[in-house]
Amino acid sequence: MELCVALDMPTFEANMDLAKKLRDKNIWLKVGLRSYIRDGEKIVKELKDINPNFKIFLDLKIYDIPNTMADAAESMANLGVDMFNVHASSGKVAMREVMSRVSNMKKTPLVLAVTALTSFDEENFRMIYNESLNKKTTQFAKDAYESGLNGVVCSAYESNIIKSNTDENFITLTPGIRLEKSNDDQKRVATVEFAKKEKSNIIVVGRPIYNSKNPLHVVEEILTDLTHYKHT
Repeated sequence: MELCVALDMPTFEANMDLAKKLRDKNIWLKVGLRSYIRDGEKIVKELKDINPNFKIFLDLKIYDIPNTMADAAESMANLGVDMFNVHASSGKVAMREVMSRVSNMKKTPLVLAVTALTSFDEENFRMIYNESLNKKTTQFAKDAYESGLNGVVCSAYESNIIKSNTDENFITLTPGIRLEKSNDDQKRVATVEFAKKEKSNIIVVGRPIYNSKNPLHVVEEILTDLTHYKHT
């Protein structure tokens, strides 16, 4: 299991300061909507300048008509990012077009499909999709798998179910990881230990790290936990 640190700080400078503190760590860094809209492709370049081995996850959750999604995918791949995501609800045609466009590029990033945002609880998800979380996220994951994507974004609660319906090597990236009980807009949150139990491949941790007085120490503790779980 790998760690992905969310760079969702209020300023470009704050994101860079955090990245510099973590420059020696073997981690993923997530660049989301807030940071990318504000800072543009500069943030990707600057992060690679800090450490060329940083793995960059561009979390823009692309959702549009198939050709527009494929154009966007090509542009993201050309930035040199290591992974990006699209919405699974865009459908198989769109996801296959995305994969067709990026698969022959010199550097092909990993492509994940967003199943259900971790801010959804069962009631609110059903109001929109008229289906249970487990059933619909599994279907979204199967669509992504059959479309040739590398994995999905899901909560830790769906990770193992998704793998059992696709493939053990199908990547599950799980946001909403908390180190202790929290009260925020994320509903389907989980601990590192639970994510490991549910076979998550990459965990995304944001607020517990960047809201800490010592973010480097928090990251080191998480990485130590990951090493422990790897050998248990």
